[in-house]
Amino acid sequence: MKEGWKEIYFKDFIKLNRGFDLPNDKIEEGDYPVVASTSTKAYHKEYKVSAPCVTTGRSGSLGTVQFVNQNSWPLNTTLYVKDFKEHDPKFVYYFLQTMNLDSFNSGAGVPTLNQNHLHFLKINIPKTTEHQQRIASILSAYDDLIEVNNERIELLEQSARELYKEWFVRMRFPNYQNAKFNKGIPEGWKEKNLDFFGKVITGKTPSTEIEDYYHGDIPFIKTPDIHNNMFIKETDLYLSEKGVKSQKKCNLPKHTICVSCIGTAGAVGITTAPVSQTNQQINSIILNNLYNLEFLYFAIIDLKEYIELFGATGATMTNLSKGKFEKLKVIYPKKEIIKKYHDIVSPTFNQIENLQEQNQQFTEIRNRLLPRLISGKLEVKA
Repeated sequence: MKEGWKEIYFKDFIKLNRGFDLPNDKIEEGDYPVVASTSTKAYHKEYKVSAPCVTTGRSGSLGTVQFVNQNSWPLNTTLYVKDFKEHDPKFVYYFLQTMNLDSFNSGAGVPTLNQNHLHFLKINIPKTTEHQQRIASILSAYDDLIEVNNERIELLEQSARELYKEWFVRMRFPNYQNAKFNKGIPEGWKEKNLDFFGKVITGKTPSTEIEDYYHGDIPFIKTPDIHNNMFIKETDLYLSEKGVKSQKKCNLPKHTICVSCIGTAGAVGITTAPVSQTNQQINSIILNNLYNLEFLYFAIIDLKEYIELFGATGATMTNLSKGKFEKLKVIYPKKEIIKKYHDIVSPTFNQIENLQEQNQQFTEIRNRLLPRLISGKLEVKA
């Protein structure tokens, strides 16, 4: 045992408790986050747990650990730390991330974490709270950098989107006072199908039975890879050269716009790798002219309602075919206005891409440090 560390049972480390049901008659807007197994799902007028709160998935995403720094209502899909037993909450948060909680699944169908299976597990932790806090502060520094970048990204995207709305929704584009309008549309502006902007590609999944098609370095994009990111920087799966060659017609160059059209529809992202591919749930537009990139990105975001409407088939989920996707329409301004918007906004998009790249690097460093610090392999000096 390393000096300054001790071995204890998990039950002596923290006490976990099942989250709470949220009665339907109490669901309404409020100030307190309702924390489900993977994220904040809503806000409520009451709270059940005082901050800070650490949760982990009880069902579904067992390995998802969250630190909630405000009073909250942990939902019944989670386990929350009821008693930290005088251990540092942030250290507990990071420690739980190293436990591979998915391996404690006790559910037959839906993955389920039974906290009783953890009670007599032996773990090693620093003896003092001060030591735990020093470890947590190193990891928190990277999380704080990521959070600051996320806030900057949000503000930059808001500014670009606000200008889009000002010019192309409110119609207050440069020199709009002198423009002639016909039924609310400026003269010279045209209604265009999405396939006007470039070639539309529907993705495809290479055979999963051929192992050589995977584990390369070519991004294979699925809908979750697009969520909450303007630029698609990393993916859960990667293809090999062999996998890509098995379906060459599905290749997407950098700055292709990808749109989820099956299931969770309307997520929009921009490719960043020289070559990418997607699965069949995504339709992508390889642009003829890159000056359309920023305008079309926001225009497609505004089409989310139509994507869901035209993709409705009476089944249980949205399924928008390539043919229907290509025929979705946007109002296309005069070229000189589009180019002016591109000139103003493209530096903002570049800043966002660079900040996402920084976050990816910070995350990789944090993830390398996490197991070494929590296990004591990397010593932290007082």
